[in-house]
Amino acid sequence: MKIIQSKIFSKYPEILFAFSTKIGLNREAPFYFNMSKNVGDDPKLVDENRELFFSSIELKSDQFAFQKQIHTDNISIVTKTGFQGESDSMITDKQNIGLAISTADCTPIFIYDPVQNVIAAIHSGWRSTKERIVKKTLYRLSKDFMSNPNDLIVYIGPSISQNNYEVGSEFIQYFDKKYLQRKNEKYLLNLKSANADMLIEFGVKRENLEISELCTYESDFLHSYRRDGKISGRAFGVITLRE
Repeated sequence: MKIIQSKIFSKYPEILFAFSTKIGLNREAPFYFNMSKNVGDDPKLVDENRELFFSSIELKSDQFAFQKQIHTDNISIVTKTGFQGESDSMITDKQNIGLAISTADCTPIFIYDPVQNVIAAIHSGWRSTKERIVKKTLYRLSKDFMSNPNDLIVYIGPSISQNNYEVGSEFIQYFDKKYLQRKNEKYLLNLKSANADMLIEFGVKRENLEISELCTYESDFLHSYRRDGKISGRAFGVITLRE
């Protein structure tokens, strides 16, 4: 099994983190080592995949919280494992609950506050980025959990790069031109930069921010919906407060 770790989170032994890839249990096309039960994969295989993945970060396969990701700015405050409803961001200060984000190109963002001992996990596609879900999550951390943005440690995980994310001309209404590169009649959108800038503008220190350079579209060991379409599996990125 191949998993991706965060260098910045590795400095904090109280945090468990991992991001899955297509590689595990010798799974083959089309779904490979897939974490989603909503793409047509055999649910039994998905359960086996999840069990192995979660064991890699010392969790059981039922020790995680997940959401129905609907590309909005909805935020869930998590107090127990299991289904959290329709949202794209989760926050918890409870131990041993893995916050699981499912992705196959969208930007996954993971936050740890070592002072208040709280974590957040965000799924930010273009719609959620447009709705500034990162900023709204930071606001909730500040308001409800007394987090100071200067203390926050953040990892932006693998997602599609600007070079491979072609969008229509209507996106000039949604994003600052600095995130859009003209390509004939289309544009190339930089979601990682848009989300990173929101973090910095809110007060997250640059030295506390790690941005993965991996592009899901270009990396053949990562799931990509833009590349593979309906036969794409999904990755899990999970962050947990260790007991």
